[in-house]
Amino acid sequence: MDLHLRLSHLFFYKKNDNHIYLNIFFVQFVHPLYGAMLGHLRSKAFESFKIRLEQLLNKGEGVAASVRNCTQSCMLEFDQGCADAAIRQANWDASKVRTKLSHDIDAHASSVRSAKLTEIIANYEKELAEALIVPVESLFEVGSKDTWASIRRLLKRESKAAVLDFTTAIAGFELDQSTVDTMVENLRSFARNVVRKKAREEAGKVLIRMKERFSAVFNHDNDSMPRVWTGKEDIRKIMRDAHSASLRLLSVMAAIRLDEKPDKIENVLFSSLIDGTLTVSSSGDRSIGTSADPLASSTWEEVSPKETLITPVQCKSLWRQFKAETEYTVTQAVSAQLAELEPWKFGIVEEAHKRSNNWLPPPWAIVAMAVLGFNEFMLLLKNPLYLMVLFIAYLLSKALWVQMNISGEFRHGTVSTKEILVSSGWPNLHFVKVSPTVMNLLRRLAEEAQGGPKPEAPRPPQSLATQSFKYQSQSSSTTTVPESSVSSNISSSDNGLEYSSPNLTHRRSMKSEEAEVS
Repeated sequence: MDLHLRLSHLFFYKKNDNHIYLNIFFVQFVHPLYGAMLGHLRSKAFESFKIRLEQLLNKGEGVAASVRNCTQSCMLEFDQGCADAAIRQANWDASKVRTKLSHDIDAHASSVRSAKLTEIIANYEKELAEALIVPVESLFEVGSKDTWASIRRLLKRESKAAVLDFTTAIAGFELDQSTVDTMVENLRSFARNVVRKKAREEAGKVLIRMKERFSAVFNHDNDSMPRVWTGKEDIRKIMRDAHSASLRLLSVMAAIRLDEKPDKIENVLFSSLIDGTLTVSSSGDRSIGTSADPLASSTWEEVSPKETLITPVQCKSLWRQFKAETEYTVTQAVSAQLAELEPWKFGIVEEAHKRSNNWLPPPWAIVAMAVLGFNEFMLLLKNPLYLMVLFIAYLLSKALWVQMNISGEFRHGTVSTKEILVSSGWPNLHFVKVSPTVMNLLRRLAEEAQGGPKPEAPRPPQSLATQSFKYQSQSSSTTTVPESSVSSNISSSDNGLEYSSPNLTHRRSMKSEEAEVS
């Protein structure tokens, strides 16, 4: 009886054309297998959707159309698989699994659509940046009055071309018009930001650009040829033109002008820094005695702070630094021009002849001496006695020149030789160096008159006079050589005086030998 009740609960017997339906058996054993079969069909349909969508996109098909076609085919495949797996004896529903598959397909399609849109936007932004950065930089380097007008035209042209290509590229996404308008506006904003960023970058290098512009205008003529300062150029006018060109570049970089709004930046800079005209704001300021400097401000009139690159105060500081760093160039030009007008005053001819090892004056000086000294030359021809005196003076001067090694002294430079002469003192120079030289010459002449010079010991390369002369030039405490500096190297011995200087010892020995011979 109990077994019969259990079987009655487990099985329902229904006699219909000899078929027996076992409901509980299907629920506990067959339904899980059916669910697993639906899961397999869903996974297979989803993988098929991803593969087919990727293939269509690689062929260049539109994203929306590809997603729609792949979705339809995959859902149809899934429905067909569900129909094949259905059991006629059980009325089971596969709608939940189908809904899950539809959600998975929509999520994947949305991610693919977003990735493709991001890639397209990034590509067009990159192309737009490449089309703007280099031309904008070139326009900023020119720094003319039409710089910002040219930048606006360039920005408008490149943005229009990029927007046209972009809208064509995203047409396959079948987006609504509001979304397309938003994306187009974002692309235009990106182009403007590229120009703003480049403008701020160039504003940080404005001082370098100004010095380059000054050098280009000041050192080159209208034909871009290097200037040669011959003395006929108007340096003041050239300098003003170079300053004006540099200041115009500063005015261009002072603010961003992507909108066609007028401003007075250039006029304020020129009136304050070039012309030097400052306006007085009110009668009260005039009574106090203060003038309103238009550059003593942190904002420009009619220019918003967001569009300001260089404030008026910064412009004034940059101009002061610019003038200090370009002053040397102007000074060199003035010196070169004066050297052309007065070459002897600036030592140009002396330096040229020193480099060429030529002791003769330039040809024009020889001609001038010949013309101006014609009367003296005729006087010498009329009186031969003057010629003899001049010849003797020439021989004596030549001998002194060689003996005193004046050419060697001048190797230190004209300025250093003059300093040595002044610091040493002319009386010292006469008694220490000139007198022994003259006495030596006279002694040699006497020896030659008596029958020839006597053999002498080899002289050292440096004399006492030269040593004391160099010592005097190096000493900065006194202007003349004290006696202690000469006698400090002298000591007494049993045989007489003994000199520690090799030159003095040599002269002492020479005198003793002469005495023995005599």
